[in-house]
Amino acid sequence: MGARRALVMALAAAVVATAVLTLRTRILESFLFFPSRSLDATPAEHGLVFEELRFSAEDGVELSAWWIPTPARPPLGHVLHCHGNAGNIGTRIAAARMLSGAGFDVLLFDYRGYGASAGRPTEAGTYRDARAALAALRARPGLDAGRIFYLGESLGGAVALELALREPPCGLILQASFTSVRDMARVHYPWLPFLGPDAYPSLQRIARLRAPLLLVHGNADDIVPLAHGQALFRAAPEPKRMEVFAGAGHNDLVALAAREYARILSGWAANLIERGAAASHPSRSPPAAPPE
Repeated sequence: MGARRALVMALAAAVVATAVLTLRTRILESFLFFPSRSLDATPAEHGLVFEELRFSAEDGVELSAWWIPTPARPPLGHVLHCHGNAGNIGTRIAAARMLSGAGFDVLLFDYRGYGASAGRPTEAGTYRDARAALAALRARPGLDAGRIFYLGESLGGAVALELALREPPCGLILQASFTSVRDMARVHYPWLPFLGPDAYPSLQRIARLRAPLLLVHGNADDIVPLAHGQALFRAAPEPKRMEVFAGAGHNDLVALAAREYARILSGWAANLIERGAAASHPSRSPPAAPPE
């Protein structure tokens, strides 16, 4: 009888623990994801040629994307764009226009629960969605797999980094990215105990990166402070580069610095391609100091 009671109590404890973990995860997700289903604009409305794509993640969730080829032929490279935690691909057309003008083909995709993508957003789901988007990008006719770059914006930086650890690109661009969700909670909710497990732990992961890194941040970012970008930069292995845009915040970096951003990005990418960085990793140089 005692053994049976102990088993029942153990099962009950497991059920309660699972319920608490599920609740904590749902609370975390409610603070993390702010998807929009409506698309405010399309690339065509901004003078960009595009193609709508549909494909499925490995767990069967159907995803939506836009393929935006650059008019520059041949293209300098191909960018897989991982957007942030709010809006959808319809609010990233300015970024696509900048990248296209700099000579890059662009694949914009929506995570599950965003735009026309099915499902509900989760951390694990965003990782699956990025892998599916990469497969869709690689399937494009005539694409040079040695010229694929990942660009992650804000939360999308954590998604792009996780993908880069699995499938190293020619180069990784992290734009206004944070070190972890727990660190972000300390910035914005210092009075609130952190209720969930840490999510998107980029600072813990970035030392394992085996691709060239370009990190860009605005020094007026009041959502993801510049200190997050500097910490990621310090922890990342070489080769790496950081650019800080004076006066740029979190959501207006592209709008305020598009021309300079495009110049830096295209020059950095062209240099990587010329050096064959996608095929061979250069020896590490002494660590650089992050810009002020």
